[in-house]
Amino acid sequence: MEQLLRILETNARLPLEDLAVMLDTTPEAVAAMLDEAAAKGYIHGYSALIDWERAGVNVVEAVIELHVSPRKSRGFDEVASAIAAFDEVDSVLLMSGSYDLQVIIKGHSFQEIALFVAKRLSPLDDVLSTATSFVLRTYKRGGRLFQAEEIDERECTVL
Repeated sequence: MEQLLRILETNARLPLEDLAVMLDTTPEAVAAMLDEAAAKGYIHGYSALIDWERAGVNVVEAVIELHVSPRKSRGFDEVASAIAAFDEVDSVLLMSGSYDLQVIIKGHSFQEIALFVAKRLSPLDDVLSTATSFVLRTYKRGGRLFQAEEIDERECTVL
């Protein structure tokens, strides 16, 4: 199962037949493994890694560091679940270090994100403070390089 999951993490669009060859099994066995992985919650969906800048679509992304007050009964889980329920929120991660939760959100403008933080996130009872950083350019995501153009490193000899 782990080998299948690692392959899918790199390319989730491979046909069952190709996966079967890579795993030395049948397409039916791969389909059963995929069903089992989904049922057990190992796979939470399939997505494409989009370079929105290259596609010419205006997407603004921000990373927000949160200091929160955890609940006695459920720790950070309750406040993290409340934050994760917002549609604007892409990711919520419990962190070690100088802050408690990292929240990644996407919007159409800097102002949209700033208003979300000011009007929806900061007023939550358990949120003590926020620090917002905007993503200016993506160089690598999900193990894939995002480059504006391919660099041709071939040398040319002129005679």
